[in-house]
Order: sequence, then structure tokens, then C-alpha cells
Amino acid sequence: MPAISDKEPDVKPLEVERGQRFAIQLWEDRTRGEQWVPCYDSAVFALTDDEFVRTASNNAVDAGKRTFEFQALEAGRHRLEFHKRLAWKFTAEDRRVFQVHVHQDTHA
Repeated sequence: MPAISDKEPDVKPLEVERGQRFAIQLWEDRTRGEQWVPCYDSAVFALTDDEFVRTASNNAVDAGKRTFEFQALEAGRHRLEFHKRLAWKFTAEDRRVFQVHVHQDTHA
């Protein structure tokens, strides 16, 4: 996974301790075929939960919040990226990038 440049726009910083679980919520409109796909180093983060909660009230609409829960496994600065995919496209329609600063667990 490439390093994050200081000049890269729209990178969201997160601060967590090693071993801590943290969640990221993203809006998905499954009616359009949208699906967020996480891209990460599995030696650094473990995906512990992936849940979709439908929030639209119309029966024909399948849209809501998708919550990804990760556990930070390694200290350091790491990139966590999400690509919004559509089933019929080869390229991502959108992306979200997080720089996660994982601190060494001071309670161990």
C-alpha cells in the first residue's frame, strides 16, 4: 500500500492504540449497486465486523450506513483506503482514505 503524501487531499486522520477496535461508517446506496471495498494490509489491521444498516424508508430503496470495524494490530502510521465500486464498472467511482496513527499500547 502506498504511503500517504502530506499533499494528498481529503485524507482523514485517525488516532488509535494498538489492539484497539475502531469503526468507520460510510453511506452506501445498494439500489444503484454501490459497495464500499476496503483496501488494507492484513498484517496491520484485522477486519472484525462488517455491518449494513438500511436507513431509507422506501421499500424500493436499499440505502444506508455500512460500518466496518477494524482492530489495529501494529503500531505506526498506516493507510486504510475504501473504494466505492459499482458492479458494472472496472474502476472505483469514489474513494475514502484514512491515515491511521496506531500508538503502542501503553496499558499492556
